[in-house]
Amino acid sequence: MDFFNKVGKAALGSRLRLMTAAITDDASKIYELYGVEFIPKWFPVFYTLAEEREITITEIASEIGHSQPSVSKIMRELIAAGLVEEIEKADDKRKNNIILTQKGTAISQVFKNQLQDIDFAIEEMILQSKHNLWAALEEWEFLLSQKSLLKRVSEQKKKRESKNVEIVEYKPQYKEPFKALNVEWISKYFEMEEADYKALDNPEDYILNKGGKILVALYDNEPVGVCALIKMNDSEYDFEMAKMAVSPKAQGKNIGYLLGNAIVNAAKQSGAKKIYLESNTILKPAINLYYKLGFEKVFGLSTPYKRCNIQMELVL
Repeated sequence: MDFFNKVGKAALGSRLRLMTAAITDDASKIYELYGVEFIPKWFPVFYTLAEEREITITEIASEIGHSQPSVSKIMRELIAAGLVEEIEKADDKRKNNIILTQKGTAISQVFKNQLQDIDFAIEEMILQSKHNLWAALEEWEFLLSQKSLLKRVSEQKKKRESKNVEIVEYKPQYKEPFKALNVEWISKYFEMEEADYKALDNPEDYILNKGGKILVALYDNEPVGVCALIKMNDSEYDFEMAKMAVSPKAQGKNIGYLLGNAIVNAAKQSGAKKIYLESNTILKPAINLYYKLGFEKVFGLSTPYKRCNIQMELVL
């Protein structure tokens, strides 16, 4: 077990496979012990059929959590072994039910004692161990159903990489990245519009000198994300959150959230009560981010952008 001690919990899958292989190997020998010719992988399907009821392949797959092709393959093997057979359902010629043959029924009777002995053996192991593996498996199955391991690892990756992200105030040296990053994503999905050029060509006059703010995300000292807070006059909103852009090469590092959160905090510090934004629902990751930041949909405001089909607000 030195390998697992070295690698740690990242080798969970390998360790579980090793245990599964050991248990499966023993399972084959246990069937031999009881004089039964049986393959361990058949058990869930066979046990479901042994409950003395007629059932279809689709119903079996749903009940045991396997795919229908997998169950169909096992069923063909069970039929070839003479343990089950198909019968035509009288009231529906399109469906065939599966039942045990006489040979299969005889094996199911042997299984009653076998399963009782296995249950007692495992219970004995549980009593001898410090941790109840059976109960732990139930807990882990529930936790993974709530959030997959992939999702959990992705979140940890974002947390680690976001530590290398620095959010800084706009400086003249960031004028070109501010424009380039926005032009990149706008041109990918839409067309540049007059209002875009006003903000991106003259950020000092259009945003900063009017009481707004621009924040820049640096990753390893390279500007990879930007976002602006534009002062709104003659409006119920104090600021508009706009011109958020993250370089494709830096996506997946939580940069959008870090920028958005920093902009919201900047608005709060200025005494703002409400923030407004405009977007397009084709940008699903961005919309999800805005909801995560606390924005909600609003309707009916005029907009200079043709691409805008959703408007949102955040009450601070």
